[in-house]
Amino acid sequence: MVPSDLHCRREPFTTLESRAAPIDSVNLDTDIIIRIERLSQLPRGKLGPWAFEALRYREDGQEDPRFVLNQADFRGAKMLLTAANFGCGSSREMAVWAIQELGVRCLIGSSFGDIFRANCFQNGLLVLQFSPDEIASMQAMASQGTFCVDLRMMTLRLPDGSEKSFSIDALQRKALLEGLDEIELTLTRQEQIKAYQMRLKAEHPWIFQIA
Repeated sequence: MVPSDLHCRREPFTTLESRAAPIDSVNLDTDIIIRIERLSQLPRGKLGPWAFEALRYREDGQEDPRFVLNQADFRGAKMLLTAANFGCGSSREMAVWAIQELGVRCLIGSSFGDIFRANCFQNGLLVLQFSPDEIASMQAMASQGTFCVDLRMMTLRLPDGSEKSFSIDALQRKALLEGLDEIELTLTRQEQIKAYQMRLKAEHPWIFQIA
């Protein structure tokens, strides 16, 4: 169980400018993102150093310089450019936590595991989807400069200055822009909920009768 003191107000997501680290492994599953053994050993808040463990570290425990997040240009990147079917495999919310604990706030890829993608939304991690060709082009220019996401305008500016539009579910966008979790998002509709309850009681009073 996650300690209650780790639930805190989310940071609203409006714009984000950062390097985007290209991770070109196809079908990179949640066990690669965070090994299951670490989940029984470490609490939330301590997972970041072990994200992508098999890729980040050599057998002697030292950083592998071949892994993109260990390279000077991409260390501390707040975006990842991912290959097809990123986050597939087991339903492991901790995979999202581990990525976030690296400081990453946005994933840009061609496809994602369905459950992983849902877990990203539930934890305030923005996921953007483009075609495989578009992602390949972005990965090729990743070393040229920063990417900029504008969630209000729903645009992604690339290092070459060009812009791409993206779409996102309206409720997910609202939640991200305002820093709301699912419960807080529901509470923004209290008046509609009360109106529905009153209408239901008027139309079907027997439902509310107490024996």
